[in-house]
Amino acid sequence: MDDFGTELRRRREAAGLSLTDLAQRVRYSKSHLSKIESGAKRPSGPLARSCDVALAADGALTRLVPGRPGPRASAPPPAQAWTVAVDGTDAAAFTPAGVSAYLLGGLTGAGRGASSGDRTGEAEAALPLVRAWFDQLRLLGQTSRPAALGPLLVSTTGFLRELAEASRPPARQQALRLAARIAEYTGWMAQERGNDAAAAWWTDHAVELAVAGGNAELRAYALVRRAELALYRDDALGAVQLAQEARAARCGARTRGLAAQREAQGYALMGDEAGCRRALAEAADLLAQSAGDDDEPALGSTSAPDPMRFATAWSLHDLGRLDESAEILDAELDLLPPTARRARARYAARLALALAGQRQLERAAAVVGPALETVRSVDSATARYDLRQLNRVVRRWRDDEAVRRLMPALTSALRVAPAR
Repeated sequence: MDDFGTELRRRREAAGLSLTDLAQRVRYSKSHLSKIESGAKRPSGPLARSCDVALAADGALTRLVPGRPGPRASAPPPAQAWTVAVDGTDAAAFTPAGVSAYLLGGLTGAGRGASSGDRTGEAEAALPLVRAWFDQLRLLGQTSRPAALGPLLVSTTGFLRELAEASRPPARQQALRLAARIAEYTGWMAQERGNDAAAAWWTDHAVELAVAGGNAELRAYALVRRAELALYRDDALGAVQLAQEARAARCGARTRGLAAQREAQGYALMGDEAGCRRALAEAADLLAQSAGDDDEPALGSTSAPDPMRFATAWSLHDLGRLDESAEILDAELDLLPPTARRARARYAARLALALAGQRQLERAAAVVGPALETVRSVDSATARYDLRQLNRVVRRWRDDEAVRRLMPALTSALRVAPAR
């Protein structure tokens, strides 16, 4: 990271700032910045963004800090399928099984329906019920651990696969498209579990199901999901490139709007405010156009009244506009229903991060305190991403009474629940 340290020193001196001056602006210690400039320490993404803002570097410093590598494209399918074993006492247990054996049959041709009987009538009767069941599963995902929800999602996907393979069009295509949406949501739950490789695999499998069902929309949306994964790795350039690729694909206005949101967040992570605001405006226009343009389950978040506001607040935080970000998040947090526990935890974590960055430590602790137990109970990796940044920020003032009260619960919430 010698390039970063050299560029930081060059820009600091060009701005006429001493190390003490810069330390006061970015709220890192002078000794820490000295080690960064000498190359003795690696800069973090948040530090690089703070320096970009303090030195008006337009993202030049952030671009010198690489994001974490993403999941390998050739990653093997995760062991996230389950079979059910029932013994003589009628006790049942979910047992991990190979995904390829459980879900990955051929998706083209007439399927295996000829040998097992025509189930078209069953599919036509079952699909509305499964759609309603999926809506309930998404609500359950706001209050339950991904590990607990996984078996339900996988078995539902498997049921629809089997039903599709024994049905005639159009029931076959409808079953495959619904299976694709459930598989995509399974990928989101894998991300919340902290397993990016599994999230990428399930998203790719959703594309396979959707294409077989005659709907290529998820092919573009998969790029949006990968852009989101890149953001959580602090890979700003990767997020922008994936989002732009999604926007260039043949897809609906909602998918292009969600892609524009990710592009804006990537620009914010780079420190490019003009690019960020342009992409946010384009996202708002596209999402407004998309209202009611799809009778299938909605892609993206459905728990927040206005996800556009969350993307805006996220971007403003990364641009260093902490007061504006906090104002939006404070208002939006009040609008989330109490049942949206996972979403409330994410909003509260980012709001606390914005407040702590302004040294409003008492208020940050009050906001995030109730969310910490939620993060533990629902096992939210995305909320922990912000909590890790919050932990780094508040430790600079570890002698503050509010910070001392907060630290035990914050440390506990950052512990990843063991796999079961």
